[in-house]
Amino acid sequence: MHAVQRLHQYRESISTRPFKGRGYKTDRCPNCRISRQHCICPHCPTCHSEAAFLLLMWDDEVLKPSNTGRLIADLIEDTHAFIWQRTEVDPALLALINDPQYQAFVVFPQEYAHPEQQVVNQVPKLAANKRPLFILLDGTWREAKKMFRRSPYLNHLPLLSINISSHSDRYRVRKAIADGQMATAEVAAQVLSSFGENDNGAILDLWFDVFSYHYQHGASHRYQGNDQALAQLQEAVAQRDSNKLLSQ
Repeated sequence: MHAVQRLHQYRESISTRPFKGRGYKTDRCPNCRISRQHCICPHCPTCHSEAAFLLLMWDDEVLKPSNTGRLIADLIEDTHAFIWQRTEVDPALLALINDPQYQAFVVFPQEYAHPEQQVVNQVPKLAANKRPLFILLDGTWREAKKMFRRSPYLNHLPLLSINISSHSDRYRVRKAIADGQMATAEVAAQVLSSFGENDNGAILDLWFDVFSYHYQHGASHRYQGNDQALAQLQEAVAQRDSNKLLSQ
């Protein structure tokens, strides 16, 4: 069980009433949160990454089956997840951000940077004893902006602004309000590529496609997504593994 699954389990345990979002009557797999008939768990790939992720999630976001933050945790072992709170900050969250083994980056558009906040457009070269910790604000766009504005403990961290030329239309589970707004897993895939882990970025992107396609089938959406996503994912994983063997 990874960090997002544990957080989902915790959030359900403290709920005073069941979460009744769209499709709440669907019989879902407890892990991938897709209808059991279209469960993707047996197809989950493995990835080795030098990156770490921290998902700061809006309170209800962790309960939504359409959330894509869990896809990051599926692939990247060093993924952490916390529920955002305005007035009470989890000490474990602050400890993680300040852990000397990491260099934390807030992933957000540069036009929202706070005064004096350092902005970078790609991951800089880090000291040998440092690994990047990418902080993603996981919620709707309105919620993400609120988390960014009201989390002063993030203000001193460098802001990583990924240049995204156009909005992807692959994700129709929830519609973006404006161009350039991407699902959390899509952003993480771009971040991995910016860090130089192109294979991991491509595999996460395809894992996102697999999720989107099967989720929509289970929800009977009219738009069915990339029907070749699973085959493309398997091909990408096989190619990555073959390249590793050749390089040894």
